[in-house]
Amino acid sequence: MDLSDLQREHAAWLEHNFPDQKAHEPLLGLTEEVGELAHAHLKHEQGIRGLADQDLAYTKKMDAVGDIVIYLASYCTANNIELDKAVRLAWFEVSQRDWVEDPEGAAQ
Repeated sequence: MDLSDLQREHAAWLEHNFPDQKAHEPLLGLTEEVGELAHAHLKHEQGIRGLADQDLAYTKKMDAVGDIVIYLASYCTANNIELDKAVRLAWFEVSQRDWVEDPEGAAQ
């Protein structure tokens, strides 16, 4: 599945399940999921709350990453952004940067 397919399928699911969702609501869910990913990393690094186990930590991180992409698709749909196009354009810009050769100017 590519990002365009994901966004199209998710848009249909969203229209069925949450037809009155406000355009900013997916951003709140996205932020929550980024927090869950950070939490999984922190607790794994600290070796607490069961996340010392590599497999459980991996599962939690994988779940959060998947949810982040879904919420991002939702945000893009609600705000008329083509997720695939946005990622391709951003990757083109990022891929042109060479931090090894130009560590001072690469961010420009």
